[in-house]
Amino acid sequence: MSVPFADLQLQYQTIKSEIDGAIAAVIRDNAFIRGPYVDAFEREFAAVAEVGHCVSCANGTDALYLAMAALKVAPGDEVITTAHSWISTSAMITHAGGSVVFADTDDATFTIDPAAIEAAITPRTVGIIPVHLYGQPADMDAIMAIARKHKLWVIEDCAQAHLARYKGQQIGTFGNAATYSFYPGKNLGAMGDAGAVVTNDGALAEHMTMLARHGGLVKHQHHIEGVNSRLDGMQAAILSAKLPHLPDWTRARQDAAKIYDAGLNQIEDVVVPQIAVGRDHVYHLYTIQHPCRDALAAHLNANGVQTAINYPTALPFLAAYSRLDARPEQFPNAHRAQGRILSLPMFAEITPEQQNEVIELVRKF
Repeated sequence: MSVPFADLQLQYQTIKSEIDGAIAAVIRDNAFIRGPYVDAFEREFAAVAEVGHCVSCANGTDALYLAMAALKVAPGDEVITTAHSWISTSAMITHAGGSVVFADTDDATFTIDPAAIEAAITPRTVGIIPVHLYGQPADMDAIMAIARKHKLWVIEDCAQAHLARYKGQQIGTFGNAATYSFYPGKNLGAMGDAGAVVTNDGALAEHMTMLARHGGLVKHQHHIEGVNSRLDGMQAAILSAKLPHLPDWTRARQDAAKIYDAGLNQIEDVVVPQIAVGRDHVYHLYTIQHPCRDALAAHLNANGVQTAINYPTALPFLAAYSRLDARPEQFPNAHRAQGRILSLPMFAEITPEQQNEVIELVRKF
């Protein structure tokens, strides 16, 4: 039995009439850029995210840039983020004008280690960007305590954690702002690139909106120099059609994770995702650890099971950051994890039969 890593076609087929209707409506109304479908999605997502304001944009990478630009990151400013994430998180610190400072991860959850944040703070530190990695929230109590102590802003990177909660509170509501990606494979995914920044700060939301729209809220009225980062009407309408299904899809992922946990937990050398107390994991990715990761991945792929490595090189060790001269002993947990992690197939529509196939192949290995 072949098991895909994700099945976006299957998701589409389950809500085909809703998606097709949304696309047809945008075409009918010629509402391709901004317009009522974008406005509607911003309102709807703000409500779901439990925040006052949603500023849509072209993608999750732009969302990070807009948030930092609005918080006025300047040359010489240091921003601390995790050593284990997709490069957008760190690259946008540089593009916003700041300097990247990496902190190691917690060994169990892959999220940023608050103790490592504290150790990395200098007089030039202005902010922290925790990533709710793979769908599990970072330790927001500890992170916010550090931010208050040192008077730092916090941007939560929620690209992989739609609807996740930390001690009952929605992630994305702790810091000054939070960024989301709606890349097609995300728990809430568009059919193209899309992103958003959310916040409870009205002035910050207005500034980010201007930045995303060439520096103005009204066409031809440019109050600042901005960029062109728009969520198009088609993607907004598709996201609005999908949004009501997100709670059910999230529960389906969590139920699938329980099947994996039960089947994999007793297999020698396999470490299933560890969930910290008070954190709700939404399983954008189901990532195990194994000392022979590459051989296990090859075995699964040879037997029709697609896997992925998220991420094969921890950020400080990428060529893009060779200027930092990072050493493994500076980031021991992130460095160790990069050779052990393997993401197994995970999507809301995955069947127990497909999962049992994966489990049996891991057991045979």
